[in-house]
Amino acid sequence: MNSKRLEKTYIAVAQNASGRNLNVPIYRISDGLPGPKVYIQSSIHGAEVQGNVVIYHLLNALKHTHIAGEIVLVPNCNPVGTNIKAGEYTLGRFDPVNGTNWNRGYFYDEAKVDAFAADLPDEKITRALAAANKIELTSLKDEIKTQFRQQWKKAIENKLDEPWGLGLAQQLNLTLQKLAFDADLVLDLHNGPVSTRHIYIPEYAKTTATEFSIPHCIFIPKVFAGALDEACFCPWWTLQDALKRRYQHHFDFGVQAFTLEMGSQEVIDFNEGAKDAEGILGFLAKRGVLLNSQYKPAKMKRVGVNLTDYKTLFTDFGGMVEYCKKPGDLVKKGEVLAKVLNIDDLDNDNAIHHINAPCDLIPMLHFPSASVLSGTQLYKCFTNYFEL
Repeated sequence: MNSKRLEKTYIAVAQNASGRNLNVPIYRISDGLPGPKVYIQSSIHGAEVQGNVVIYHLLNALKHTHIAGEIVLVPNCNPVGTNIKAGEYTLGRFDPVNGTNWNRGYFYDEAKVDAFAADLPDEKITRALAAANKIELTSLKDEIKTQFRQQWKKAIENKLDEPWGLGLAQQLNLTLQKLAFDADLVLDLHNGPVSTRHIYIPEYAKTTATEFSIPHCIFIPKVFAGALDEACFCPWWTLQDALKRRYQHHFDFGVQAFTLEMGSQEVIDFNEGAKDAEGILGFLAKRGVLLNSQYKPAKMKRVGVNLTDYKTLFTDFGGMVEYCKKPGDLVKKGEVLAKVLNIDDLDNDNAIHHINAPCDLIPMLHFPSASVLSGTQLYKCFTNYFEL
């Protein structure tokens, strides 16, 4: 008997100036079996549209795949950003009213994590640890996990009910975060300006790098900068650290969150989206979410870098740029990354400036326009990278 459950609902994430709700669809799919909960969203930045194609392929594949747990898919989660257009371009990276990055308004409060840890029943935890009974320890961990989720979601709701109100980006972020914080695995699908595929992975989850079919991996520390992946893994990482300090025991709550950069913004590619979806399905199979699945992580060369070695190359001068190296290229120190044309010097030897690689590097993305101002973030690059 087919127990597949596919439910579509809508959630209001904002209101326009006419007072009408802006809704996004939420697709929930499961087979009614126990297992982890997965949350996947796309297009928090309006121009980053490829993730919607990936979710389309995921949904169609999941209809024919046995699922342990539940998968929640939220495509085009920011309809405000998607509709901010200037001519041919989508200017959907910032809240147009308040200037806030759409991916920087999520909630995290380290003091609340520490307070929760301090209020846990010390005697009960000490007794369970001393008994070293696997069933009892698993039950204890699940109880702590449930209580923490309830308290954290309540804190998000309190933030949303702030009497002085919140900016649009933060309202939207917190509404989405309430959905995501229920999940054990969170994938936030993004795009770069002109970009190759890469992924942000928390340092404590380094081993998961080989479970994704993505060749370039950035390892990030437990530092909250406002993004969804950080908002989902920082509370659990902090809680695990607090409990380890107190009880000298590692509590692994099994929660992980990642930002996946699925190529370039303003581009839809259905064939590439199918490959991206297959890679995510391979990860889910490896995590035990998909049962009896043919999907598996691809065998490929993977390169990693620590966040401190993920460098931004700025231009010292403005002009018209030719990008000489593509995202993903291996570039040696001194090679020409870009040529900049200065129209005030077309009649002399200063017409063209070369921007050379300051070290061996791999560009991940570059600025989308050929017209740049001085101080523009021209390239973002892996330096001091290593093979995984």
